[in-house]
Amino acid sequence: MAILIPFSGDEKDSNFGKILMSDVVVKRRRNVFRGRKWTSSDVATFGVVVALHLMCIFAPFMFNWGAFWVAFGLYVITGLFGIGLSFHRNLSHKSFKLPKWLEYFFAYCGLHALQGDPITWVSIHRYHHQFVDSEKDPHSPIEGFWFSHMSWLFDHNTIAPKCGKSKNVGDLEKQLYYRCLRSTYIIHPIVLGAMLYALGGFPYIVWGMDPSNLLVHRIEWTGRSATLLAGDRTGGRRGSSPLCCLHPNVEIQSTIYENSDIVP
Repeated sequence: MAILIPFSGDEKDSNFGKILMSDVVVKRRRNVFRGRKWTSSDVATFGVVVALHLMCIFAPFMFNWGAFWVAFGLYVITGLFGIGLSFHRNLSHKSFKLPKWLEYFFAYCGLHALQGDPITWVSIHRYHHQFVDSEKDPHSPIEGFWFSHMSWLFDHNTIAPKCGKSKNVGDLEKQLYYRCLRSTYIIHPIVLGAMLYALGGFPYIVWGMDPSNLLVHRIEWTGRSATLLAGDRTGGRRGSSPLCCLHPNVEIQSTIYENSDIVP
């Protein structure tokens, strides 16, 4: 389990100061690497994150226009439609309804963004909105900026007690389709990688699996952190920040506005 740095005095005065350009008070900082227990899930997730970044080194040397357009297409399919439209707006917030076949199709697209299965993703996201910036928020900034930014992804022992057994996704749990995606999750990205290799060799794997997915991850992390750094909490709501209007990208707009608690 991650080490909590102790502090003295009452809660009001006991903190590590505010995050730069934010009104968030950090109450404790978790040691990302040392003094904590790593689960197999933590190791696997950390390995994927590191691998995505390392693979970018090879991308310039394996560039061809076919691989580039594959990367762009997969970014749109897995990021904008899969994560932004399906996992986030449709499944997490129920902002709109889709024909069931189309809902399932977009959810399957999101499966290939390497952010987990729909049930797990939606459960964590709903808990985040229910307990935003509190002790029970899965990626609360009161644990420190970097924990909120990305290190929560590979800290299962911290997240599990907060998110329980995904009790807030009964609407998805009762559907066989989503249960199957959860139990077979790892198979689908492997199949996609094999298909990319068959179509264009290693350039298609490097560009199709790496820049597209890394861009999706980075946009999501940056969108969340941008509102954290530049927003305020007037009325207990995060981020009436001008950053909410700067980026035309659909996915980061969706991420920024939901982190401002503007959307339902």
